[in-house]
Amino acid sequence: MTQRGDTAAPPAGGMMAELAEADARGEIARIYDELRVYCGVPYVSSLQRHVATMPGCLEYAWAAVRPAFVDGTIPTTAWRLASMVDVAPHPPLTAAAMRLLGVDAAGVRAIRNVCENFVRVAPINLLLAGCVEKLLGGARTGGAADTARAPWSPLPMLEPMPAMVDLARSSADVRDTLLGLATEIGGRPFVPGLYRLVAPWPAYLAHAATLIRPALRDEAARRARAEIAHRIIGAADDVLAALPPLPADRAPPSPEQASAIVAAIHTYRVTSPEMIVFGTLLRDALPD
Repeated sequence: MTQRGDTAAPPAGGMMAELAEADARGEIARIYDELRVYCGVPYVSSLQRHVATMPGCLEYAWAAVRPAFVDGTIPTTAWRLASMVDVAPHPPLTAAAMRLLGVDAAGVRAIRNVCENFVRVAPINLLLAGCVEKLLGGARTGGAADTARAPWSPLPMLEPMPAMVDLARSSADVRDTLLGLATEIGGRPFVPGLYRLVAPWPAYLAHAATLIRPALRDEAARRARAEIAHRIIGAADDVLAALPPLPADRAPPSPEQASAIVAAIHTYRVTSPEMIVFGTLLRDALPD
């Protein structure tokens, strides 16, 4: 097996190492483009940006699963399984209440779009990650190399989102509120993008955090979110069974890289259901 370089060291500020979209070149840039198109969102998720810091790893993963994106199997399966989620709604907010929280009509539209982006992409990330973890664990694809796949038309891409708040440059109150919603990865706090993207409206962030934090800590709610991940990831076996063999020139990640990828995947197994549930709750509580 070809050995590749170790994972990039996590940057300062407690976030995962990532290859920014603006810095992507060559094959990585092409993969980023395709991920945006087939997921129907105007950005590449941080899990993929993290894997891209490990030489050859995103290329390997995408070569394996790309056929199931091209024919729509992974997106449509993930969305179907996520649509079964039943969550108790947050109290609805009026337009007047949003204005008191510092959010005007344009801000409401922006927050709704942020939520829509995460509700759309999080189920895909869970199923994609489930397939990759199984491949790293030794699973084989079961489809024929020349299997014909019907073309699929991805959903129209959602609108671009506002800039993500930089924790290092945030006020102490915003930073503390965001870190109160963090999950650990590699011993460092990881704040999911949904929360960082609504932080430009600090009073709204405080409101959302007040509703979300108890559910983050509640064991019954955690088990329910884990069941969402289990249901979606459970479809990975069927996806792999239909995928063609990997190209012979695609060397798998080194054991060190595989371990780092699986660790990141396990974190996303916690945060992706959060994005489905809390993205849905926040979106549905917004005024029309």
